[in-house]
Amino acid sequence: MLREGYINQVNHTQYTLGNSSLTLGISALRRINPIQLSYEAVDRLNEETDKTVSVTVWNGNGPLIIKWLDSSQPISVNVRLGAELSPLNSASGRIYLAHLPAKRRKELVDQYYKNAKSLPKHRGKPITREELQPHLETIKRDNYCAFFSDYLPEINVLSRPVFDINGSIVTVITLLGLDRDTDISEGSFLFEQVRECSDRVTRQICGQQREGNGRD
Repeated sequence: MLREGYINQVNHTQYTLGNSSLTLGISALRRINPIQLSYEAVDRLNEETDKTVSVTVWNGNGPLIIKWLDSSQPISVNVRLGAELSPLNSASGRIYLAHLPAKRRKELVDQYYKNAKSLPKHRGKPITREELQPHLETIKRDNYCAFFSDYLPEINVLSRPVFDINGSIVTVITLLGLDRDTDISEGSFLFEQVRECSDRVTRQICGQQREGNGRD
């Protein structure tokens, strides 16, 4: 391995990865398909929770739904595969918005508040223009956005981002369900299922193993 450049010897007892190992690792990461990994993850999430789930990507103006799986008891919503969601009135949209460069975020926010007929909401309360930035900062810090019947009557929504090796969002994974049987509060079973799902895909994209036994 020393001869082939896969490791470098620092001293008699210490070694570091060599250029050949780094090149091999980068080549492996480039072969990873984050969209396909997200698809496979929500397939599993849908099966394990029997909740409606989706995957979105950012299309430049808002989240675009690229995968949608219903639960065994589909909920009545007016969004489906291929739909473009609002950057402020969707849980996934707020996650993307929170991570956008400041200039682009300001453009979208200004456009919304200029043209919208009603204010965005959080836990049933309207969010003013001045209150939005602290709200987005909380979303970015906590890595999730949750709606509790804020836009869809009696429907709870939880979204979490999937990141690439550069720390950029590649997809957002979302779970939806009726509020009476969909507890998405922090620490709940469903919250932890979505958290593990999104974190697992991030680890796969970044070539990281899970801490502990290194297996999912």
